[in-house]
Amino acid sequence: QVQLVESGGGLVQAGGSLRLSCAASGSTFGFDRMGWYRQAPGKQRELVADISRDGSTNYADSVKGRFAISGDNARNTVYLHMNSLKPEDTAVYYCTAVKFVSTYWGQGTQVTVSS
Repeated sequence: QVQLVESGGGLVQAGGSLRLSCAASGSTFGFDRMGWYRQAPGKQRELVADISRDGSTNYADSVKGRFAISGDNARNTVYLHMNSLKPEDTAVYYCTAVKFVSTYWGQGTQVTVSS
């Protein structure tokens, strides 16, 4: 059974940085894509960034130039480096991994940015 475990969330002041990590366990295969979504109170879950096995990336317009996603295929791990954080980045951040038609989700980690 695949499990995604996130770490690295917390409270940070505006302008600060955080790094989120997500490690997949229970998998005998690599994933086609891994990434991060977030959900703020009262809002829909949205894609923040994702990365494919070949290294291609996608970013939400709101985080371009501030966030960077990276991955380690051998370890089934993905990272989200968040810089110049803003209060509007406050949300629960979820790790996700895709293999063929199956999508796996982590339990989420809270990121709070104070003004």
